[in-house]
Amino acid sequence: MPITLATFVHVEAAGAMTKSLLDLGVDRIGDLAVVECEGRITRIEAACKLRDAVTSLEESQIIVLDLSEVTIIDDNGVSTFLLLQHWAYQHQVQFKLFNPRCWVRQKLEYANAIPEFDIASLDEIVALLANAKARIALAA
Repeated sequence: MPITLATFVHVEAAGAMTKSLLDLGVDRIGDLAVVECEGRITRIEAACKLRDAVTSLEESQIIVLDLSEVTIIDDNGVSTFLLLQHWAYQHQVQFKLFNPRCWVRQKLEYANAIPEFDIASLDEIVALLANAKARIALAA
């Protein structure tokens, strides 16, 4: 069978479906946890993956969700952010969003969810990281 453009597109599409919609990385510095998100939060599976990652960090006093590499969210993502905000409040954990892209911010605004969240500035994140490192140095 000759390889055609249609065959190539089909193979590429099949490979794209197997790639994770959302990749997560967690960095901990003392009582600060940064959850780095990359990809799309557009299906329930991605939302559940994010929920499970964040709720596993209940020992942290501050959790920052780095949204720099999130390209799109849907209602599942917004609902998950709201659920995580409520969970953090119940567990006395500070929950912050960092650097949501324009489209993600627009989705949060459209859902009237912006007032619900603490969206941290770069200066605030730098201060949080410096404070977390200082507390570790004092404890050592």
